[in-house]
Amino acid sequence: MLASQRRDVILSQVQAGGARISSLVEMLGVSDMTIRRDIEQLAAQGLVVKVHGGALPTGAMSAVEPGFVIKSELQVAQKQGIAHAAAALVKPGSAIAISAGTTTYQVARELRAVPNLTVVTNSMLIAQVLQEGSDIGQTVILTGGSRTPSDALVGPVAVDSLRGLHVDLLFLGVHGMTARAGLTTPNIVEAETNRALVASATRVVVCADHTKWGVVGLASFGTLADVERVVTDRGLSRAAHEAIEAMGCAVEIACDEESGRVDGVIPASKA
Repeated sequence: MLASQRRDVILSQVQAGGARISSLVEMLGVSDMTIRRDIEQLAAQGLVVKVHGGALPTGAMSAVEPGFVIKSELQVAQKQGIAHAAAALVKPGSAIAISAGTTTYQVARELRAVPNLTVVTNSMLIAQVLQEGSDIGQTVILTGGSRTPSDALVGPVAVDSLRGLHVDLLFLGVHGMTARAGLTTPNIVEAETNRALVASATRVVVCADHTKWGVVGLASFGTLADVERVVTDRGLSRAAHEAIEAMGCAVEIACDEESGRVDGVIPASKA
């Protein structure tokens, strides 16, 4: 296969929702380094966005929704650090909600040891992992709904099940966020469900690595003014810090899992 043909295959895989380097190596029968060079060339042409472990469609493709498996292998250490910092905000006996997502999935893993939690979620994967905490008094409430490519349960059934619920804290994942567009997702129906989750919560904490900043999905479901804090990683730029703070939202910078510490909270004006 010619290099140009190989890149066409890679591009088609990425445009279908993202691609992992490991999967492309297996599919095309070439080395890891060859795939990385191909992705770099496609990224230089503006055709894909290079991320840790693979590639995603360009930001202009606001309706493309990568699958859970693809996203779960991106920014892994950062997501684990964010999850550790976010879980520290939860007190035993709380009622919390966790939206579907790969970063929030890591938060759920961290929460398995917190006793007497009531957890509302629209993710079957999160509900599944939290079942391991049932012996310490955790109760898991799973919304119904239709399943998205990112393994969220969404739609009228999910929204109806959230009406009338009141939780102390919501951990919210996002596809992208900007000061202007706010919190966004490529899935219009998921946006409606996320709005219902936000409405149910006294406090909202966004859990998102730095690559989510500047990305705009098809549908907005909230603003940064709706959020108490954003827990992210140290890759977030100073300009992004300031933009988030200007919306009255605190920024907490978590270390990645390898460094073993958290840098702390940069307070917003009303935090």
